[in-house]
Amino acid sequence: MPSLDEAVAGVLEAVFADESRSAGLALEEVSVSTAGRRRVVRVVVDLAGEEAGEVDLEAVAVVSAAVSETLDSSDVLGAAPYTLEVTSPGVDRPLTAPRHWARARGRLVRVVLAGGGELLGRVESVDADGVLLRLEPQPVKGRPPRAKDVGVPRQVPFAELVRGEVQVEFRRAGASPDDEPGELDDEQGELDDEQGDAGREDEQ
Repeated sequence: MPSLDEAVAGVLEAVFADESRSAGLALEEVSVSTAGRRRVVRVVVDLAGEEAGEVDLEAVAVVSAAVSETLDSSDVLGAAPYTLEVTSPGVDRPLTAPRHWARARGRLVRVVLAGGGELLGRVESVDADGVLLRLEPQPVKGRPPRAKDVGVPRQVPFAELVRGEVQVEFRRAGASPDDEPGELDDEQGELDDEQGDAGREDEQ
């Protein structure tokens, strides 16, 4: 028997299969929790394609209305009142699906491998088979980073990837030494954090 999270996600599949209702967004995750007598339904959405970009708040509003209408017309949550939160993932969202990796092109990521161990590298390209990383030195506790493998390309098949984690960089990639320190590598980190917290709440 599916869990409540899975049952709600199943009901919402129709919303995200309809381009006119999904507003170009894809369903990432559904979680249902209880707060007193009320349920909290948290729906995480992201861009459906592989191109880098930000989730538009207008698109979130469109899909929120569609999700709310679908839940109201379904008995999946029973008669209990609920609060709906529709939000986009933050920069700390793990990379697990191929489109996550594709949208991370140019970003520095820490990769957890299925056989054990980790890699640190920049995502160069993504194809149907896996991810091409440009390796970066990994710091070793108590010693400076080893630079032996810096810049070496490595193709990692999807079957060997458990997840990736985007690393926050404090200087824009390719920035000159005159650039202000402490600046994120690009504006996406800040925007992701803002949008990750900017979910729309609907009291039902």
